[in-house]
Amino acid sequence: MSAATSTTEVPSTEAVREALAETAPPRKRRTPRLLAALGTVALVGAGSWYALTAGRENTDDAQVEGRVMNVSARVPGQVLHVRVSDNQTVNAGDVLIELDPADYQAKVDAARADVVAARAQAEGARASLALIEKTAPANVVQAKGGMTAATSSMASAQAAIAEAKADYAAAASRKSLAELNLKRSRALLEQKAVPQLDLDSRQTEFDNASAQLDQARARQLAAEASLASSNGGVVLAKGRLTAADTSMEQVASARAALALAEAKVEQAESARKLAELNLSYTTLRAARRGVVSRRTVEEGQMVSPERPLFAVVPLDDVWVVANFKEDQLAEMRPGQPVTVRLDTYGRRDFQARVDSIAGGTGARFALLPPDNATGNFVKVVQRVPVLVRFDGPLDVELRPGMSADVTVRTRAR
Repeated sequence: MSAATSTTEVPSTEAVREALAETAPPRKRRTPRLLAALGTVALVGAGSWYALTAGRENTDDAQVEGRVMNVSARVPGQVLHVRVSDNQTVNAGDVLIELDPADYQAKVDAARADVVAARAQAEGARASLALIEKTAPANVVQAKGGMTAATSSMASAQAAIAEAKADYAAAASRKSLAELNLKRSRALLEQKAVPQLDLDSRQTEFDNASAQLDQARARQLAAEASLASSNGGVVLAKGRLTAADTSMEQVASARAALALAEAKVEQAESARKLAELNLSYTTLRAARRGVVSRRTVEEGQMVSPERPLFAVVPLDDVWVVANFKEDQLAEMRPGQPVTVRLDTYGRRDFQARVDSIAGGTGARFALLPPDNATGNFVKVVQRVPVLVRFDGPLDVELRPGMSADVTVRTRAR
């Protein structure tokens, strides 16, 4: 038993280590190769990433935008018919809503009647102007003739007065002589120097002289009355001549009245057109092709211009607004090619172009812009909206609000 124990040899620690080293894989030899392989893969990956991303700026903070055309009534009224439903596609010119046109039709009828009345008034003013233009020269000639006649009549009356005065003086002289002869005859008759017949003859002469004096006085009074009448005729003729001399002013006044009447015609025509326009506004039509959205109107409802009734969204005029970080805009220019991917259509690429870059960041145009003057300022990378338009028409329908992924090739020529 002791002999067996003495013949069995126990391996030493060093021998075990040598044996393990001979049987273990050469780790130190494989590590440099692994590191070299990993470095090669990293370089290839970095090169591939640089080749794929060099000159490209990408953002997924983008969405499809379009025009949302709010439709409102141009005039207040009650809804008679609603011709569209939610999400219905309408074409340009399609009837959307009809308002009750009764009130506006009555206003059109009244405006048309006003136009007829204004035109009649204008025709009357035109006829009055033509009459004044024709009669004014004749009135001047007639007034001048009346003035001449009145002047002649006054001269004739003055001559008649002078003649009547002369006749009166002669008659007075004859009466005085007859009266003197009558007194002489009476004295002689008392002395029995002349017969009674001579006294009667003298008395007859005196009576005739008195009668002639009275007649001369009457003619003088008549001539004076005729002169007074002639003076009145002259004054009247002067007034008519003065009135006739204002013919140019009368013509100008008539022309002004015609111009005023014609202006009233134009005013009535404008009121008629406005009434007809308001009547046409009772029928709301689509301005362009689109989809009806956000309808809030029903039949029988009272509407007014300040309240939108629904919106029409044209699907043929859409674009993309991409919000790039401010450090992505250094080499971005309008006209650069863009690749757009929409979440709706998966991995499909749509070609587009940079149309324009906004004049400020999105935060600057917010309802409450940030105030960086406060003490708790924290720098945040700002985003600038970039408008992207598609190259030509699309064969798919894009709706505003769809999410998009935008890549701009900033180094493409």
